[in-house]
Amino acid sequence: MFSKILIANRGEIACRVIETARKLGVATVAVYSEADSEARHVAMADEAVAIGGPAPKDSYLRGDAIIEAAKQTGAQAIHPGYGFLSENPDFVDAVEAAGLVFIGPSAKAIRAMGLKDAAKALMEKAGVPVVPGYHGDNQDPEHLAGAADTIGYPVLIKAVAGGGGKGMRLVEAPSDFADALASAQGEAQTAFGNPAVLIEKFIGSPRHIEVQVFGDGDKAVHLFERDCSLQRRHQKVIEEAPAPGMTPEMREAMGQAATRAAEAIGYKGAGTVEFIVDGSDGLRPDRFWFMEMNTRLQVEHPVTEAITGVDLVEWQLRVASGEPLPCAQGDLTITGHAFEARLYAEDVPAGFLPATGTLSHLRFADGCRADTGVRTGDTISPWYDPMIAKVITHGPTRATALGQLARALEETEVAGTVTNLAFLARLARHEGFARGEVDTGLIGREIDALAAPTETPVAAKALAVIAAAGLWDGEASGFSLWQSPRRTVPFEEEAAIRVHGPGQVTVELGEEAHACELAEDGWRVNGAKTGARMAQSDGAITIFLHCAHRFDIPDPLARGADADASDLTLAPMPGLVKAVFVSAGDTVAAGDRLAIMEAMKMEHTMRAARDGVVAEVLVTEGAQVEAGAALIRLEDEA
Repeated sequence: MFSKILIANRGEIACRVIETARKLGVATVAVYSEADSEARHVAMADEAVAIGGPAPKDSYLRGDAIIEAAKQTGAQAIHPGYGFLSENPDFVDAVEAAGLVFIGPSAKAIRAMGLKDAAKALMEKAGVPVVPGYHGDNQDPEHLAGAADTIGYPVLIKAVAGGGGKGMRLVEAPSDFADALASAQGEAQTAFGNPAVLIEKFIGSPRHIEVQVFGDGDKAVHLFERDCSLQRRHQKVIEEAPAPGMTPEMREAMGQAATRAAEAIGYKGAGTVEFIVDGSDGLRPDRFWFMEMNTRLQVEHPVTEAITGVDLVEWQLRVASGEPLPCAQGDLTITGHAFEARLYAEDVPAGFLPATGTLSHLRFADGCRADTGVRTGDTISPWYDPMIAKVITHGPTRATALGQLARALEETEVAGTVTNLAFLARLARHEGFARGEVDTGLIGREIDALAAPTETPVAAKALAVIAAAGLWDGEASGFSLWQSPRRTVPFEEEAAIRVHGPGQVTVELGEEAHACELAEDGWRVNGAKTGARMAQSDGAITIFLHCAHRFDIPDPLARGADADASDLTLAPMPGLVKAVFVSAGDTVAAGDRLAIMEAMKMEHTMRAARDGVVAEVLVTEGAQVEAGAALIRLEDEA
C-alpha cells in the first residue's frame, strides 16, 4: 500500500478520497486553485499545494504543476477523482514518466474508450451490443444529415469526446438537424476541444442502466447495476441501485457484457459501462445496448458501495498499489436498495440556472450519507460545478430507501443560495417513480409540476416575522427591549407583532393574526407544531419548514429601480460572454437569440424578452461579467 498519495481534484470527490485514505493510514496531499485556498478538501488533507488561478485551465487542468506537487511532497501516486484530468491519457503517460503511479486505468485503456465512435467499434468486436448509428470520421454536415435520415428520426447527436450531456442534442425532425448539429459541435468544442459528433438512433422508452466494473488489468468483476434514468437534459439527477424491475437473466447478461468490455481493453481499476435500455416491454436481455464506458470512478458510486458493502476507493488504492482483485465475482452480493440525489446550487423555477453564493447555513439530515466538499461559510464559486452534496440513503427495500431519501431531502437545510432541494424532494415523492416507472423522459414530462415555485406556508411567514423582530429565541433575544406590546416589522408584506410575554406573540400579516408560542419542541403556529429551524444573514431570513423558504428583509432606506426590466438583458450568473448575435439598431422579436454566456461548464442562451430594437450592446465577446450585469438594452421601434 502507498504511504502518501496526491488527489488531483477538488470538492466532494477529493474529500471522499481523503476519507478512505485516512482509514487505510495513507497520508494525503491536496492541490488547490486561488479560489479554493480555504476549501474543505484543503483543510482535510495532510498537506496542500497551490497550483494556479481559479480557472480550471490555470490550475486543476495543469498536469505539469500537479505532477511537480506530487514529486515535491513525496507522494507515490496520484488519484484523479472524476472530471478534470481523470480521463486524459496524456496525463497518465506523464504521471508514469515521472515515476509515479496513476490510480486508474492505463492510458491505452482510456484512449480505447475515450472516443465514443471508436469505443463502439471495439465493443462490437468484443460481442457487446451497440445502438444503431453512425460513428464514422466524416463530419461534413450534409453527410451527417444523410446518416440521420438513414437511421431514422428521432436521433441523438452526441459529442464523441467527453460526457455529462455536453455536446448532445435530440433531433425530432430533419428540419431541425442543421441548427442542432451546429449547437452540439460548438458546445463540444468548448467543453472538450473536439467538435466531432456521432449520430445514434433515439430509443423511444429509454432507461439508462450502467454496470460498475473493476479490473486488475487482466480479469474483471462487476458490482451489479445502477439505474440512472432520472435525468434532465442528459444530466443525472437521482440514481439508484439495483435497477427497479431487474430480472436475474437481464442482470446476468448485462454483467457479462460489462466484464467483456472491461477485459477487452485490459482494464485496471474502477470503471462504468453505460447501457441504453428499451424499457417499453420490461427489462429483456435482448433490449440493451452499449453507450459508452467511463474510465474512472463515477459520481454515483456511493449507491453501489451501499448495496455491496464495498469501498470502491479502497479497492482503487489496493489494486493500484499492486494487490490483486479483493474478491471474486461469486463473493459479491446485493443487500437492500440505495438512492443518491445530487444537491446543486441552482434556480429551478428560472430554468435550472446555476447559482452562486456563500453558504450561511448548511446542515444535513440525520441518518443519511452526505458526500460534500463544502461547509457553512464556504462559497459556491462560478468557476466550478455548483454541486453542494450528494445525499445517499440505504434501506432493506426500495420503498424504504426512497422514503428515507424524501425525508432526508426535506430535512436538509441550505441557506445563502438557491438550491434544487424542493425539486428533488418532489421527485422522491413522485407516485410513478415510487412504482418504479422510470425512464429518461419522466422529468421532462412532469417538469411543470416538479419545477414549480414552492408555495410559502403562512406558518413560515409568521416565523420569519418573529425572526425579523429578533424574537426567535424568546426573551433572551430581545423581549425586554420592547417599549410597546405591538410593533410593525420590516417584511416583504405588511407585518406587525404583538408580544404577550416570553415566547408568546401574535403575528399580524395584513388582516390575518396568527398565535405563535415557543414550546420545548420549537415554535408552534396557531397551535400546530412546526419543527421549523431558522438561519439569518445579510438581510435575509431562511425558514426551514419541509423545505427552505427565504425572505429578503427590506431596507426601509432602499430605493427601487425605475427601469423596465424587459428593456435589459441581464447576466443570470457570473460568466464569460461567448458570443453576441446583435448590434445596435437591429430589430428583434421576443425569443430571438441575443448572446451566449458560458458559466459553470455550460452554455446559456440569452433571448429577447420582447419585440424591439437593440439600443445598446453593453458587452463584447470574451468579456467576463458578474451576475446581474446589463448585456443588451432594447427600445421600442420608432
